[in-house]
Amino acid sequence: MEEKIKLIWDFRGPNAAPTATHHTIHLKEFCEKENYLELDIGTALISEMHSTAYVVVPKDLMIVFRDALRPHRGEKTA
Repeated sequence: MEEKIKLIWDFRGPNAAPTATHHTIHLKEFCEKENYLELDIGTALISEMHSTAYVVVPKDLMIVFRDALRPHRGEKTA
């Protein structure tokens, strides 16, 4: 099984959830433009004041996405 990396953008404050949801629009646009159509893109509600947007990419594409999209952090997925 191929190792995958979850690239994460953190949003904080009272508008964190809608901002994270809006950010996924831009992630999807980038993926469509670059022809990466099978990636997992979504949001996670951490708390009332903290939400994240994320994209899960194969490890070999992590550098491409990191340099183009500048995520706040990344983590290995199971």
